[in-house]
This record gives sequence, structure tokens and C-alpha cells, in this order.
Amino acid sequence: MQALLDAIAATADLPTDAQRLFHGRGGRHPGCEHLALDIYPPVLLLTSFKPLADEELAAAGAAIGARWPDVPWVYQCRGERAETRLMAGSVPEPHVVPEAGTRYVVHLMRGQNHGLFLDMAEGRRWVREQVQPGAKVLNLFAYTCAFSVVALQAGASEVVNVDMASGALAIGRTNHELNSVKAGARFLAHDIFNSWGKLTRGGPYDLVICDPPSFQKGSFVATKDYARLAKRLPALLAPGGLALLCLNAPELDLAFLRDAVSQNAPELDCLGRVANPAVFADVSDDRGLKVLAYRAPGLT
Repeated sequence: MQALLDAIAATADLPTDAQRLFHGRGGRHPGCEHLALDIYPPVLLLTSFKPLADEELAAAGAAIGARWPDVPWVYQCRGERAETRLMAGSVPEPHVVPEAGTRYVVHLMRGQNHGLFLDMAEGRRWVREQVQPGAKVLNLFAYTCAFSVVALQAGASEVVNVDMASGALAIGRTNHELNSVKAGARFLAHDIFNSWGKLTRGGPYDLVICDPPSFQKGSFVATKDYARLAKRLPALLAPGGLALLCLNAPELDLAFLRDAVSQNAPELDCLGRVANPAVFADVSDDRGLKVLAYRAPGLT
């Protein structure tokens, strides 16, 4: 794990925004492919996708303590013996972190999804830049509604957040309250594939955001469901409307996402890929998060 220790030693002041600091998962640091280090201010989160030996944890702790003596940190193992352990200091409760001027609730000590996906920072920036005042937005697979908060801050008049997980949507409501953008936000704890009629009648939308899980039994399986999703997009979009389509499945390449749209919604024009944050650089562009922007035909 020497590359991780070197990255800690080389980092000056900790960022004040939530972000990744070390991305071993990208394969650019041989021997550290299982490791990631994130800052959710004021807490560091060290994640390993296989168990770390006691001496490895001690080395990481010594490096963190030498560089930032008073910074609390958490270790999470996502291997066969999953665990989350507070290693030093304490985690705020509630734990609210900033990103680009927006505040989000996160929870590091429970679960493997912490409330804010750091690799989607550029997607949120794209939404902030693209949303026009008065826009109507549909946020599918909304999770904790980070996209919705940003869209409303950018001037959207309405955002419909749809997700089967009512607990995640409850955190989403809190995120809206934290940022004083409650007006215009709706929250629907629905199965998207059973709600197309309702969603279509509520449209059309100036922006549709689709950020589904790659594999979630009973909810979404990308290999069969992304085509179904793409097929619905033209009916949801206003003339000239935008769609932001996301896929985070290392085993599925960018061509899979492009083909799902071209074969099922050929009238949509691909505007290009939204780049991932630089720290998430990968030895293969097809393994990391894939985000494509599309535009519906305009009025003739």
C-alpha cells in the first residue's frame, strides 16, 4: 500500500469539499487496486475491497496521524468480512459535507453507499451549468436527490425525484431543506417501471436524469433494463430537452450505453461524454463511471 502512504504524505492541506483523495481502484497504482481514500470533511474514509492486515491498518493510521494529527478517520472493508470501524476521533451527527457550495447529509458508519457519490461531481456540475431558469426536471433513481438540489439551485422550477427507496428520499428531503430549495421538489417512492404513465403525464421535461444502479435485484439490471429505459426517453423529453444517462458498471463499456440509446431512441442526439473528476482516472475509460448527455429533437 506504499502508493497510498505516499499520496497521504504528499497531500498538503485537506480539501474543504467532499472528494476522493486516492483512487487505487483505477488500476494506476499497482498493488493498491483495492484501496480508496476519501475526505468527507472533517472525516477521512479509507475503503478497502479486501481485508487489511493489522499492520497495514497501523501503517495507514500512522501516515494519517503524522500528516493530520487531529483528523478523525473511518475504515470500511467491503471484502467477504465486511465491516466499518471508527479508527480515530469522532464522526459528526448529523454529518453534513459541502461540495461546490452545496451541502449534503452523509452517513459513513452504516452501509456502503454514504449518501453522496463522489465520482458524480462533474455530473452535478454539468446539471448546474445546463439547467435553465424555469426548467422542469425528472430525476430517475434519485437516491438522496443531489441532482435535484443542484437543479433547483440553478433555477429549475420543478424537480420530480423518483426512487423505490423511501429512506433515501427522506435524506433527499433533508438535503433540500439544508440548501433552502424545498419549493418545487417532489418525491415519489415508486417503481419507475410501473410508473411510466404517471411520469409521462407529468411531463414533458426539459431535463431527464437517469442514474440507475448497475445491478439491483427487483429494481434495475442494466443488461436488460437500460434498453427499456432508453425507449421511454423520447416520450418524456420536451422538444430540445436534455437527458443525462449514467452507468457505473465496470463490466459494461461505453459502447453498451451508446448502443442502448441508438437502438431504442435513435432520434436523440449524443452531445458527448461528461468527464469524471481527474482523481478517478482509470487505466481503462470503459471501467469507470460513464455519463453521456443527449438532446431531443427541437421544434421544426
